[in-house]
Amino acid sequence: MPQDLVILPDKAFLKRTLRYGGADLKKCYQCATCSSACTLSGDGDEFPRKQILLAQFGMEKELLKDPGPWLCFYCGECTKLCPRKVNPGEVMMALRRYLTTRYDWTGLSRRMYDSARWEIGILALVALFVVALFTLPHNFGFGLLAQSGPAAMSTVMLERFAPVRMVHLGDTILALLLTLFVLSNAARMLVELNKGESIPVSFYVRNFGQFFIQALTQKRWRNCDDKSQWLRHFVMVSGYATIFTLVVVFLPWFQIADSHFDWTSIPGYYAAAVLLGTTLSILRDRANHSSEMHRFSHLSDWLFPILLLLTAATGILLHILRMLDLAMAVYVTYTVHMAIAVPMLVVEVPFGKWAHLLYRPLAIYVAAARKDFVGRASACPGET
Repeated sequence: MPQDLVILPDKAFLKRTLRYGGADLKKCYQCATCSSACTLSGDGDEFPRKQILLAQFGMEKELLKDPGPWLCFYCGECTKLCPRKVNPGEVMMALRRYLTTRYDWTGLSRRMYDSARWEIGILALVALFVVALFTLPHNFGFGLLAQSGPAAMSTVMLERFAPVRMVHLGDTILALLLTLFVLSNAARMLVELNKGESIPVSFYVRNFGQFFIQALTQKRWRNCDDKSQWLRHFVMVSGYATIFTLVVVFLPWFQIADSHFDWTSIPGYYAAAVLLGTTLSILRDRANHSSEMHRFSHLSDWLFPILLLLTAATGILLHILRMLDLAMAVYVTYTVHMAIAVPMLVVEVPFGKWAHLLYRPLAIYVAAARKDFVGRASACPGET
C-alpha cells in the first residue's frame, strides 16, 4: 500500500482534543445513528459522524479545513439516540473549543480552555485594572471626585466621577481592540478552511448574504426540532446587541449625569430585562442539566452568562440608585458595573466561547459557497 494512503492515529492530537470534552469519543464505532438523527445533517454535511472519525484518527489538518463542527447547534438529538453513549453533541462542542484555540493567534484561548486559573485570573486582572482607573487619586475616579467639593457627594454628578467624553473614548478604543482581535482570528479561520480549496471568488461573493443572515438571526438553528433554544438565544443576543450599541455608539446620550429620567433609558430597560431573563434561564438549565446541550458544562459555558447576568443586574441597580440620587452608592456601583462588563467584553467575547457568534456564521457561509460550487460543477462541468 502506498505510504501516502496509510493513516496513523495521532494520539497526541486525540489527547489534546479530549481535554476540551467529549471523553467518550473513542467508543464510537461509526454506526451513523447520529447523522441520521440530525435534522441539519446530510446533503454534503454529514456530521457529527465525519468529525468524530477525523478526531479518532487524529486528522487535525482535515478538521481545521472542515466547517462541519460549526454547523452543529448542539440540539442533543444525536446524543439521545447514540447506542454507544458517545455523546456526539459534546464531542462537537469539544472540537469547537479546540478550533477556537487554533484560530486565536494570541494563545489566550488555549490557556483559558486549558486552565480555569488562567481564565479567572485574566478576568480578575482586567477587572482590577478597571477599578484602578476609577479609584487612583490622579486624574480618575474618587481622587478627582474628592477634589470637586462636597456637592458631588450629596447629589449625583456622574460627569465629575466618570466624564462621559473619557469613558466614550475608552469604549471606542475597546471596540477597536475587540474588532482587531475578532477579525484577525476570523481571518485565520478562513485561511484554515480554504487550504487546498480552489473555489472561485465569485462563489463566495454570490453567497455572502448567508453570512449576514446567519450572523443576525442564526436562522439555520430554526431547522432543529427544538426551536425554543434558538428563540431564547435570539432574544438574548438582541438584548446584548442593544446594550452594546447604547454603550459604544450612543454613550454621550445614554450615560445620564444626574438623577433625572431620560428616554434613552427605555431601550436599556428592554436590554436589561432580556438579559436577566435569558441568562437566569440558561444558568438554571445548566444547573439542572435539563436538556442534552446542558448536561456537560465547561467553565466557559458558565462564565459568560454569569458575567452577562451580573452586568445587567448592576446596570439596573445603578439606574435605581441614580434615580434615588444616592451619590456615593452610584459611584461605587458604577465602578463595580464597569469591572464586570469590561472583562466580559475584553476576554470572553474574542477569546472565549462567545467567539462563536462570528465563527459559526463564517463556517456556514464557507459551507454554502462550497456547496454552490459543487452543485454548479455537477450541473455544468464546462463552466467551472
